[in-house]
Amino acid sequence: MKKSFFKFLAKMNKAILPSYSEKQLDLSKASKFQLAVIGWRYYVTTRALD
Repeated sequence: MKKSFFKFLAKMNKAILPSYSEKQLDLSKASKFQLAVIGWRYYVTTRALD
């Protein structure tokens, strides 16, 4: 159940949230919001892959 939920969230993240790796964002210049989005995407992705 958990894994399928996180897989769904990962697909939603990909569709809705911006991809900063494609934009080659420099992490040292990222805003707090951008860092939060990166952290959220990382959290969901790691849970979906477990």
